[in-house]
Amino acid sequence: MGLYDSKTYLADLDREVEEYEGLFRELTGSSILITGASGLVCSPIADLIFRANEKLGTEISPFLAGRNEGRIAERFLEQKYAFVPYDATKKNNFNFHADYIIHGASNSGPKDITAHGIETMLDNFNGMYELLEYAEREKVKNTLYISSSEVYGKKNTIQPFSEEEYGWVDILSPRSSYASSKRAAETLCACFSDEKSVKTTTVRPGHIYGPTARRNDSHVSVAFSFSAADGVDLVLKSTGSQLRSWCYCLDSATSILTVLVKGETANAYNISNPDSVTSIKDMAELLAAEAGVKVVIDAPSEDEKKAFNPMENSSLNGQKLMNLRWHGLFDAKTGFGHTVKIIKEAGL
Repeated sequence: MGLYDSKTYLADLDREVEEYEGLFRELTGSSILITGASGLVCSPIADLIFRANEKLGTEISPFLAGRNEGRIAERFLEQKYAFVPYDATKKNNFNFHADYIIHGASNSGPKDITAHGIETMLDNFNGMYELLEYAEREKVKNTLYISSSEVYGKKNTIQPFSEEEYGWVDILSPRSSYASSKRAAETLCACFSDEKSVKTTTVRPGHIYGPTARRNDSHVSVAFSFSAADGVDLVLKSTGSQLRSWCYCLDSATSILTVLVKGETANAYNISNPDSVTSIKDMAELLAAEAGVKVVIDAPSEDEKKAFNPMENSSLNGQKLMNLRWHGLFDAKTGFGHTVKIIKEAGL
């Protein structure tokens, strides 16, 4: 079984395609290179493209890039796409033309970042550089970089971050390998736009969640979603007071496509649904209520503390994105509820 066996997931896809029909029609006949294509954030982009091609006849051609062809084939079953072998640690062979690039390949799991800080930094920067060189050579219409809300760092106020506001990052902490390299890659995009007239746009997701995640993903929302679907109580390793901008994976996907088509060059856009800004504890309670399990609090180990996102408040102001005529279709209650339901229906 898989996601396409879930009636709820297919209905969610249809809802997004119907709402953003004009956006998909603007991409008619285009080709899009998507790195990180089997992951939480980018796989729903591919799903929406397939659904738009089926429902609207848009004939958008996806190049799905990743290290594991079998994983992509299993994820997308018999959908029509071209597989591109891609590894950010190596030189890749891009012997084709793409009209657009969505770069979402990144080491983002908290445990992986802590254990592999060197690789995280090099992959984020070098991977972006290779794609920007390709974009210049192929005259790509727009190269969209999927960055992170972690670029903002820490601050002492509770107001959501806007795109021009930055807090501080502890640059000597190995956990900052992710935030620092994401910042550097964003600057590299701006440099290519300035020096070489390569169009680039950046999105900064808050905390994307949904059934497109894999079970071994160490993000708290993913772990809790699968635990809830399995009927297991959710164990918080903190008070859960940390404030986050959550966004359902399919809403995130339409926001990325919106910026790909409508975003201004060398600009960054927060991905944030104002109906889904809530604490980690509230997120856990929404999942628990849907699944009929409990939320319990336990003390974290020292290794678990090292992997924590250092930001107490990473809520984002999404007005700049909404000015591009984007809005989320799933509030937190609906999105987390659908996540649990889809995991069960799809046998994930």
